[in-house]
Amino acid sequence: MFEKLFHLKENGTNVKTEITAGITSFFTMAYIIFVNPQILSAAGMDAGAVMLATCIASAIGTFLMAFLANYPFALAPGMGLNAFFAFTICGSMGYSWQAALAAVFISGCLFIIITVTGVREAIVRAIPMELKSAISVGIGFFIAFIGLKNANMLKFTIDPGKYQNFDGTIVADASPVPAFNFASASTLLAIFGLIVLAVLYVRNVKGALFIGILVTSAVGCVLQFVFGIDVGVSAPSAGISIPSLAPTFMQFTHGFGELFNFSEGVGTVLLSVVSVLIALVLVDMFDTIGTLIGTATRANMLDKDGNLPRASGALLADAIATACGAVMGTSTVTTFVESASGVSEGGRTGLTSCTTAVLFLLAIIASPFLGLVPTAATAPVLIIVGVLMMASVKNINWNDFDTALPAFLTIACMPFAYSIADGIAAGFIFFTITKLFKGKAKEVHPIMYILCVLFILRFIIVM
Repeated sequence: MFEKLFHLKENGTNVKTEITAGITSFFTMAYIIFVNPQILSAAGMDAGAVMLATCIASAIGTFLMAFLANYPFALAPGMGLNAFFAFTICGSMGYSWQAALAAVFISGCLFIIITVTGVREAIVRAIPMELKSAISVGIGFFIAFIGLKNANMLKFTIDPGKYQNFDGTIVADASPVPAFNFASASTLLAIFGLIVLAVLYVRNVKGALFIGILVTSAVGCVLQFVFGIDVGVSAPSAGISIPSLAPTFMQFTHGFGELFNFSEGVGTVLLSVVSVLIALVLVDMFDTIGTLIGTATRANMLDKDGNLPRASGALLADAIATACGAVMGTSTVTTFVESASGVSEGGRTGLTSCTTAVLFLLAIIASPFLGLVPTAATAPVLIIVGVLMMASVKNINWNDFDTALPAFLTIACMPFAYSIADGIAAGFIFFTITKLFKGKAKEVHPIMYILCVLFILRFIIVM
């Protein structure tokens, strides 16, 4: 049966190798089961329901990858995209989490349309590679910043300095100024977790992120339950059961009304929604494409022209999983770069993905123990993932100023403005401007001009 479904011999593999690879992939990316609920709970979502949605949506997406494309890649709610969901759409933009789920659902449907119609290829060709790399790096910085913040390593204070307002009044500067903080027990636990992860990584231990969470959580439980030191751990109550999806399932339908509330003007609302959808679709698209190509290259899966066979099936699995994830109650589902660990173990077919998907379903029984994993145990993971996403910086030509400036603004604006969308907008706008005034207007794809105008209009309306 496995041979008929996944063509094992044709791909030079066997059942044992594939299952081992699938287990490796799961333990490498299983941290998302604990991290995703903590990030999305910042938007007011029920952590238990999000954990269940994370497991189910990950299983659905990974099964789709297995049967639509026969590739050993696993899917789950993406890091960075969940931060965009919680801290930008629900945070700085002020939408409810129901409205954010509606945006994710629409982006999934758009991704499906883009994939099946071939528009995806046109958009991918329009965005320069330097900006694609800069988006990945910027999200890495953003994730690392959130990790430092969640670990309480950064203490935000108010600058006592004063400045002159436009009308001449002297007012206090209320801008938060971060400084390092090592004064709390949870911070010290997070630093311990970061050290554990660093050691595991330099020793090339498989599943380092997941193991790091387990070790740090175990130490946190000992500190809190044995020594009475509060590090944010909560014990499961007696008789606790697996949480229900009810708090998040199909709640995205209630968000459409808020997302398209035209009381503030049709233009304002549409531009706001378009900017969100552009960020969701483009970031998911480029993250998925980058992961697929990078991992496939490592496994020698590319054809003689450097293309990935059955790429449309893989992207379609990603798109459908995103729409399904919104229905369940989680942020954008995407292909995980940690899938490379399973490929390194010899995984070559969808049987690897099937194994990982089954383990995500089995992981649901771990939901009652969610409170045993403190924020201090997952914050170091965000920092490490941020480090891993820095790899793309080498693809940017820093000697070419008309490329370096937009790439830098893309990277810098994401953490500094606390918005992935603003970082993408800054990069697109300045790429178009610098190329235009350098006399290289023909090097800019027409789609980039359209996106540039949309972003500028968005900023004008927000002002």
